[in-house]
Amino acid sequence: MPGNEYKKPLPKILPETEEYWKAAKRHELFLQKCKNCGQVIYFPRIICFKCLSDELGWFKSKGHGTVYSYTIIHYQIAHKSFESDVPYIYAIIELDEGVRMISNVINIDPFKVKIGMRVKVIF
Repeated sequence: MPGNEYKKPLPKILPETEEYWKAAKRHELFLQKCKNCGQVIYFPRIICFKCLSDELGWFKSKGHGTVYSYTIIHYQIAHKSFESDVPYIYAIIELDEGVRMISNVINIDPFKVKIGMRVKVIF
């Protein structure tokens, strides 16, 4: 839609992250899993950090987790395109699959977010 373009910085897509970003574009959260030792992996990598195998596969996350830690961002300190978002939550989310990821928490008053709160992925 004209005038409705995404204005925030986009990531550089590397070969090891390509599947992750393709899934995100479909509004799906995909994680990696080592075919050798079974370790779930996030952020995307080329080898397993546990056993160093390069036999990694992808699977769709259930998209549920818990706020492990967070902070409220009150000032625009990143790219200028985030200025209209403040205040917003910068959180570490522990996914039900056992990995932690950085995310924001939306659709809630930032001052009502709590450690241990259940969350689900939305795009």
